[in-house]
Amino acid sequence: MPRLLNVSLFMVFVVLLVPSSLSQNLPYDSLALRLFKMSLGSGKSYEALTDLSVNIGHRISGSPQAEKAVQWTKKKMEEFGLENVRLEPVMVPRWVRGEVEEGSVILPDGKKIPVKITALGGSIATPAKGISAEVVEVHSWEELRALGEKAWGKIVFFNRPFDRTKIHTFEGYGGAVDQRGGGAIEAAKAGGVMALVRSMTPRLDDFPHTGGMGYNDTVPKIPAAAISTIGANKLSDLLKQHPKLKVYLKISSKTLPDVESANVVGELKGSEIPNEVVVIGGHLDSWDKGQGAHDDGAGVVQCIDAVRMLKELGLRPRRTIRVVAFMNEENGGRGGQAYAAKLRPGEKHIAAIESDMGGFMPRGFTAATDSVRFEKIARWAPLFRHIMADRILPGGGGADISWLIPQGVPQIALLPEVQRYFNYHHADDDTIDNVEERELQLGAACMAILSYVLAQEGL
Repeated sequence: MPRLLNVSLFMVFVVLLVPSSLSQNLPYDSLALRLFKMSLGSGKSYEALTDLSVNIGHRISGSPQAEKAVQWTKKKMEEFGLENVRLEPVMVPRWVRGEVEEGSVILPDGKKIPVKITALGGSIATPAKGISAEVVEVHSWEELRALGEKAWGKIVFFNRPFDRTKIHTFEGYGGAVDQRGGGAIEAAKAGGVMALVRSMTPRLDDFPHTGGMGYNDTVPKIPAAAISTIGANKLSDLLKQHPKLKVYLKISSKTLPDVESANVVGELKGSEIPNEVVVIGGHLDSWDKGQGAHDDGAGVVQCIDAVRMLKELGLRPRRTIRVVAFMNEENGGRGGQAYAAKLRPGEKHIAAIESDMGGFMPRGFTAATDSVRFEKIARWAPLFRHIMADRILPGGGGADISWLIPQGVPQIALLPEVQRYFNYHHADDDTIDNVEERELQLGAACMAILSYVLAQEGL
């Protein structure tokens, strides 16, 4: 009797500790645990990402590698058992880096010190002989404008670093990235001949990070390049000693005519309300640096593997789960635009979930929608407690799915641990060896779980 009484008391204690939201979700809780274990034991995300990263590599839109990736993804979706697999054509920009990227600091005595640079995406080329000019270092638009004529004929060096005090690295990125996006425009307004931008990373390393930049037709177009953070610090120190030093820069990038590419689409068709759709996806293109492993091969393979696992378990939700591998997120966003603009008579998107913050350990999700639907999404947070990822927080979705916002579609993003993301972002070391298999697989399970319960229960 005492032993039975102790067991009974223990069971009561456990029940009292279970949150009410979790107790309501117990059937899904056991499924969530099964999916986590399945993904760790027999998931295919890491295997697929290795194939994509190593055998195709980086895949900037419009390139031969991007076309190979489209065909690879279609074949992988079919292999993993997705239904209604298809290509949805989209015209994309074609920017080519070129083979020449050179940078060096020229001291007054003629000594040359090499620095690592890379063209920013969309930049025009320097003249064939390169550009050699004095440098002005600035940290803000206001500082540049205050220089007046002192910037004329100079290379404008934007050296505002990532704010390392920001706990969330995307805040640090947001506080610095305007230099990359608008540096060439502001430098040209000031009379500069080229923009040189500190790489968008909190890490001190010698990998220059590329990324998109823009032009304004009202000012001259000048070339733009990124310099590694080690190089930026070196240049800044040398300028203090030698204010009249020169920098030599040469890049050979160019923009070619648009080409046709495609979003790759596959589904797990709903059993009862197939015209209501939960979209999950990532972007298939990457910058032409590294292998595009974290950004965003990881998100693409997680979504395909998520549906594969649901099918393997014999699960078919009431609504359709649609996987979209978007093309051209990095330098135009045309895949997301084309998907949102395509007429789909009778369909209704009830939610969109994107994985585009790297294949790191999942910590939860962010969601942007009205308060009523946010609470309906947040009720599923306890399903992710098994891996301590049970946080569903207010926040954004993703660049590709953002084009669905005017249609009122709730935006959700997988939120992984992001402290290391900008170490690799748009750089040569965004490679498969910097992706941890178990972390990637747990992200795939998270995508499977949330997409399934939303497709099953609705919003």
